[in-house]
Amino acid sequence: MIRALQRKDRETFLALSDRFYSSEAVLHAVPRAYHEEAFEEIVGGSPYAAGYLLESEGRAVGFALTATSYSRESGGKILWLEELYILEEYRSRGLGREFFAFAEEFARKNGYARIRLEVEENNVRARALYERLGYEPLEYVQMIKQLRG
Repeated sequence: MIRALQRKDRETFLALSDRFYSSEAVLHAVPRAYHEEAFEEIVGGSPYAAGYLLESEGRAVGFALTATSYSRESGGKILWLEELYILEEYRSRGLGREFFAFAEEFARKNGYARIRLEVEENNVRARALYERLGYEPLEYVQMIKQLRG
């Protein structure tokens, strides 16, 4: 089951987020305050960010965060899959595929032109799933300038 994050999910989300950011799926950890601020942004009703819990057998076993942006190149709104994390013991049970079906249906119904995501190059398992679902590499080199932290 997939459902929107609620204020009551704070500790569950933070625990899952900590596990995700200490895994090999990310390049580096981020300050704990970033996890807390992201949660507040999401449950505060931000029009740019959304968060979801993935549940199985009545237990929270993962989460996903999305963000909205606009791209002329894409022809409209983009749904960014910011993060998708599923506890290791619940992987390969169809939860990732279920979340992508949920996100794609949401995007189609709400007029998004593209879904975009990033994946750590060495995250072979995730990349294989994304490719099976029809996602393709985008041949850009991303550059950033960190303004905070």
